Amino acid sequence: MFKYELTGFGDEISPHLNEQLEVMAEEGMRFLELRGVEGKGILDFTDQDLSAIKKGLENKRFKISAIGSPIGKIGIKDDFEKHLKDFERVIKIAHYFDTRYIRIFSYYPPKGEDPAKYRDEVMERMKKKTDIAKREGVILLNENEVGLFGNIASRCRDILETINSPHLRFTFDPANFVVENEKPYTDCYPLLEKYIEYVHIKDAKFAKEMTITPAGNGDGQIEEVLKGLKKRGYAGFLSLEPHLSKAGQFGGFSGPDNFRLAVKALKKILSKNWD
Repeated sequence: MFKYELTGFGDEISPHLNEQLEVMAEEGMRFLELRGVEGKGILDFTDQDLSAIKKGLENKRFKISAIGSPIGKIGIKDDFEKHLKDFERVIKIAHYFDTRYIRIFSYYPPKGEDPAKYRDEVMERMKKKTDIAKREGVILLNENEVGLFGNIASRCRDILETINSPHLRFTFDPANFVVENEKPYTDCYPLLEKYIEYVHIKDAKFAKEMTITPAGNGDGQIEEVLKGLKKRGYAGFLSLEPHLSKAGQFGGFSGPDNFRLAVKALKKILSKNWD
């Protein structure tokens, strides 16, 4: 059994919520991974902004699949207490939109330094957030991201094993592994399979000059990952984050046409008979 629901980052389409939802609805989608609206990110939303977003979602009959927060996307030496306050605000936003999932990250070590030097601090911070998540009844989705402590599969696995909680799971992002010169299915999937709770769909090619592509056109082994998930009996979200704004750039914008292209590329893969 392979049960999935398509979702995506609407701010890859447009800054305007209505256009985000219209394009996604045209592709049969009914969930949004909330990250940005009208040029504002999660931590910039006022209560008035949240109310307007909720009304817009209700008008289009959309729900939130996850909060695409920036929590953990700071330096490991940055002020953690202030960051915890931001984290608590994000949890309130998750409750407001009735979603249990919050995307998080695992901190940037100082450039040029061995990430292992900061392992204990990363684990301490992740443990504190996970304890809060357990209390609040939400699930944190740690994403592999370029340059973070958890940028490669082995360190992602280390975080998940060390914290060892159902309130800290994994968002699998194939393209981000490609950028770190790891093969997403061959190298990474076996280490992380049992922790995968959410999947970002974007693809990239191993190249001297970074090349971002629609799903299936790069080295992200997306079809193999999806086959593996099907075999495992995955039931969850596949979230479009195409990053197709410009060739060779890893930017978080695609525009309406490229977003549609990305959705169609994923649907083409999903339409194959793997049995």
